Amino acid sequence: MIHRTSLLLALAGAALACAACAQQPTGRPGSGKGYNDTPMLPGGKWRVHDSKRPSPVVVTPGVASTQEKAGTAPSDATVLFDGKDLSAWQHRDGKDPLWVVENGEFHRPAAPKPSGGDIVTKGEFGDVQLHLEFCSAVPPTGDDQGRGNSGVFFFDGRYEVQVLDSFNNPTYADGSAASLYAQYPPLVNASRKPGEWQTYDIIFIAPRFKDGKVETPGTVTMLHNGVLVHNKTALMGRNLHRTFPTYEAHGLKGRLGLQDHGSIVRFRNVWVRDVKDYDD
Repeated sequence: MIHRTSLLLALAGAALACAACAQQPTGRPGSGKGYNDTPMLPGGKWRVHDSKRPSPVVVTPGVASTQEKAGTAPSDATVLFDGKDLSAWQHRDGKDPLWVVENGEFHRPAAPKPSGGDIVTKGEFGDVQLHLEFCSAVPPTGDDQGRGNSGVFFFDGRYEVQVLDSFNNPTYADGSAASLYAQYPPLVNASRKPGEWQTYDIIFIAPRFKDGKVETPGTVTMLHNGVLVHNKTALMGRNLHRTFPTYEAHGLKGRLGLQDHGSIVRFRNVWVRDVKDYDD
């Protein structure tokens, strides 16, 4: 026979456990945004941009130290934007970029001016550590993929880390902020409020090819606002909208880029470092 006191203690413990469980994210339902007619990704569990794919759990990042002022680049970094000009960038066709520089920041032109178009670096890079800071518009306009949309490109647009205002903005999981677009959502949603500066720190290791075929896939390790959101995640291939990712052989270096998706997203403090092995 169970003693009455023991039974009460057990019930109380169960109640506390249930209360604790209720405070945890459960279910992680999909946003309902996205598609149900796109190709299946490897593993046969989720489609590209699957509307039912669980949304990343929301976490609150630590207090930022760079809301008022951009950080400084390491001494061995190649500075791609120092607050003064876009001399390290060009339009895809080689012309000067039409993006606007003001107050130590830069962004695509605001309407009714013509679109600035995507911009790319003049230099080429391989395995890199890339740092950038960005800020979406406040008050926010649009929703889903229409709010604060841009992207960070590697190797001339082949591989994309999504930029989006994902603060209280449901969208398909593999298109949210810090996702490896159309392939992997971030491990968590570490987005700050619109109008607050956010940071991406991305370690991108380029894919290697042999005889025109993938020898080792590209990988991404990434922190969003200091929170780990990808850990040596292997890319499936080129990041494409609504399309199955595939690899196309390319060299060991390519241009970095920023996407003009029509949203006013401000950028600052952009720098890159070569990733070297111990013997380099």
